[in-house]
Amino acid sequence: MQSDISGWRRWGYMAIGPLALFLIWYGVFAAGLVTPKLLPSPVRTLQAIWENMGAGLGQDFLYTLERTLHAFALAALLGVPLGIVVGASEKVYRSIEFLIDFFRSTPATAMFPLFMIIFGLGDFSKISVAAFAAFLVILFNVAYGVMHARPTRVLAARVMGASRLRVFKDVMFYESLPQTFIGLRTGVSMALVVIVVAEMFIGSDNGLGKRIIDSQITFDLPQLYGTILVSGILGYGLNLVFLAAEKLLVHWSGR
Repeated sequence: MQSDISGWRRWGYMAIGPLALFLIWYGVFAAGLVTPKLLPSPVRTLQAIWENMGAGLGQDFLYTLERTLHAFALAALLGVPLGIVVGASEKVYRSIEFLIDFFRSTPATAMFPLFMIIFGLGDFSKISVAAFAAFLVILFNVAYGVMHARPTRVLAARVMGASRLRVFKDVMFYESLPQTFIGLRTGVSMALVVIVVAEMFIGSDNGLGKRIIDSQITFDLPQLYGTILVSGILGYGLNLVFLAAEKLLVHWSGR
């Protein structure tokens, strides 16, 4: 019974944010602080989402989700093992630290022309640039997590005679998992952002980014705001998935 109450309370807290956004938006609209030509009511925006779900918005959502997951999977498959290898040796990390930080600090959108020249205008160009951006985030966080495993636990394992491989496998790997999940959550968010922007500006026939830019050109503001909301919901949903996975797999974190 107590757990049921806690569950309802948790859902109640989570509902405060969306409700506050709706009320603030509606208050600004009702007070006329912004002209209705630029800010439709939240009710009309939600209606536009519902109306367009069967008119292509649902398909665009799935196209964007598919591209994001492909980019993230590619980034994770490369970033996690390389991050572990790099983080296991501080000398290796320091030797390539400049490259990691340089490209991680370079806006992914600045890489669009290069990836378009190399891969053309197809889906792979969008996926590859998003994977590149997410890969650097994941690589950095995994390497950082491995490098900063709790020294007391590492030392205790070594004192008990554990081999270097055993220390890495049974101590450093698990100690790095919380930071690894931070990298994965940040990486999937980065992949989504880059995919949506790529759909807007790298010739695309579908996707949420394409729908946003089309709505802006035709000045269909309810659809514009609605698609932006759907993009935000997608990002928030992906974040919740990784938070749930982290809670399940890294339940011992902080102990």
